[in-house]
Amino acid sequence: MDYNQILSSRITGVKPSGIRKFFDIANEMENVISLGVGEPDFKTPWVIREAGIESLEKSRTWYTSNAGLTELRQEVANYLRRRFSLEYDPKEEMMITVGGSEAIDDCIRAIVNEGDEVLIPEPCFVCYEPITRLTGGVAVPIVTRAEDEFRLTAKALKEKITEKTKLLILPYPNNPTGAVMEREDLEAIAEVLRGTNVMVLSDEIYAELTYTGKRHCSIAGIEGMRERTIVVNGFSKAYAMTGWRLGYAVGPAPIIKQMLKIHQFAIMCAPSTSQWAAITALRHCDEDIESMVEEYNIRRRFLVDALNRLGLTCFEPKGAFYVFPSIQSTGLSSDEFCEKLLYGEHVAVIPGNAFGQSGEGFVRISYSYSLNHLVEAVKRIERFIQSLKG
Repeated sequence: MDYNQILSSRITGVKPSGIRKFFDIANEMENVISLGVGEPDFKTPWVIREAGIESLEKSRTWYTSNAGLTELRQEVANYLRRRFSLEYDPKEEMMITVGGSEAIDDCIRAIVNEGDEVLIPEPCFVCYEPITRLTGGVAVPIVTRAEDEFRLTAKALKEKITEKTKLLILPYPNNPTGAVMEREDLEAIAEVLRGTNVMVLSDEIYAELTYTGKRHCSIAGIEGMRERTIVVNGFSKAYAMTGWRLGYAVGPAPIIKQMLKIHQFAIMCAPSTSQWAAITALRHCDEDIESMVEEYNIRRRFLVDALNRLGLTCFEPKGAFYVFPSIQSTGLSSDEFCEKLLYGEHVAVIPGNAFGQSGEGFVRISYSYSLNHLVEAVKRIERFIQSLKG
């Protein structure tokens, strides 16, 4: 049987994640320091784990409503109001999903028709372009530059908007660059969007992980933007709950209603144990977030200083837990650098072109790992760079 004649051309045309490629190779090697996957090395706070255990002991293992537990949606509403000054109705403007990734998928599928254009600032997380293609949409990259601290500029956005533009994805704080958008940046973006029908998917999964001394600002909080913005967030990064697979989307009720239909037929509901645990996370773990951010900041400053000292020019990331240094001084491509570093010194990082072609000449290094791991990794990277000179 010729499966090439059977499989959808849309899925066979999608390349596998460049992140997982290096993760899988590293998994087969010994003595590897893997700085590739964006997963906190902190344990889920005990009070959250305890709430999950309690939900099992009390047999809270039934389906929840498609939109998620009423109690959890109310706590998400409270959290968004408390931390980011965003107001959403937990009954009509919110849904709980299987991770932020599902919320992104539901949003794009609910909005994008065949031939619609989706604007995607690059470098960016790997899922936006493939999901757009699977809907029949057209992914339109907007290149961001190191000299702009990888922020999306109003000028670059305006140049890409056409009559076919349907959706702008706004992935800040950014994976892989660590870039953030300040309020004045978002106001400039909002000014470009006013008077258009372009919707915004604001992926704010790293909203709690910022190092500017200012609270993250959501574009949904900018005048006139709430009605055109779907905010996606979750529990993986802020609460070290990656394996619990829980996220959420908030936005205009007519959009959430259609996203919920996709979720209803494809998923049913998010895991009930994770939902009960998340209620406790939102109620009691603000201090745990602050502790993790303090530790990430120490690692961030160490890694940026070390990479610049080694000649791998690195702008200062102000969000998420990644650095995105240029490796052009080595004369290697991003893939060559990562492969030679992995096989030569057993350090796994991700080539920048895994996040779009504009990422060529860079690599992504995660500092969601212990300072001891980072210190040893820097020693190995320095040895690797010295070997290139020899």
